[in-house]
Amino acid sequence: MQTVTRFAPSPNGHLHMGHAYAAIVAHDLARAADGRFLLRIEDIDGPRSRPELADEFRRDLEWLGLEWHEVPAQSTRLESYAAAADRLLEAGLLYRCTCTRKQIAALEPRARPDGIAYPGSCKDKVHSSGEPAALRLDVDAAVAQVGEIVWTDARAGSVIADPRDFGDVVIVRKDLPASYHLAVTLDDAADGVTLVTRGEDLFTSTHVHRVLQELLELPVPHWHHHGLLLDKGGEKLAKRRGSPPLSARREAGEDGLMLAEQLRLQDLPLGT
Repeated sequence: MQTVTRFAPSPNGHLHMGHAYAAIVAHDLARAADGRFLLRIEDIDGPRSRPELADEFRRDLEWLGLEWHEVPAQSTRLESYAAAADRLLEAGLLYRCTCTRKQIAALEPRARPDGIAYPGSCKDKVHSSGEPAALRLDVDAAVAQVGEIVWTDARAGSVIADPRDFGDVVIVRKDLPASYHLAVTLDDAADGVTLVTRGEDLFTSTHVHRVLQELLELPVPHWHHHGLLLDKGGEKLAKRRGSPPLSARREAGEDGLMLAEQLRLQDLPLGT
């Protein structure tokens, strides 16, 4: 089977060095296997998605010396998200949740390294059909249905999928047609991705994605979770923390090919 990887940025902020590293890892793993490296624009973040940033991303990747095949953006895939959500809903695996972030925080939910675990407050409630609501996955019911399943990571080997540490995750957001968990799982299957490469901060999300694959009868790729570039404070680079944009270095005349080679030499520690 041909190796197919992807880089899937959201045009809601500039790419930074962490994105560059992630793109290079995906690109090089595909190239080493004589495979395909895909670019997919994840542009369903409402008004925060800016088409001009997608063009900037392409210039950044070209500057780094990467070659890719571009696949349809998320905004063209809304029907597939709706169909999958309907299928899960009909199976009795989703429930409506009207909780706000403030309300959830007030419940003193169990904390996780990457957020909080929703305690299932809305699972047995009856809501007005006109009330804005997200759709959450009944994780216990989902795990009971799929039984013991596994996923394979390049570093961790064979891993038993158990998403219950997340609590009941959002599958369809109040304001968007799909959550990250649903969209990325469906998109990777549609694009024929065989090797999902991403930062180790998303390692535990794979438990959720593997269960969704089983519920929706999707093909199962392998995963390669890599280390993260950190800022001077020891935090991972992130758009929300204002990490310096890659485009600024490109526009300043820096050599993108040389930068890419420097990133390839990084030996990033893994903490997961």
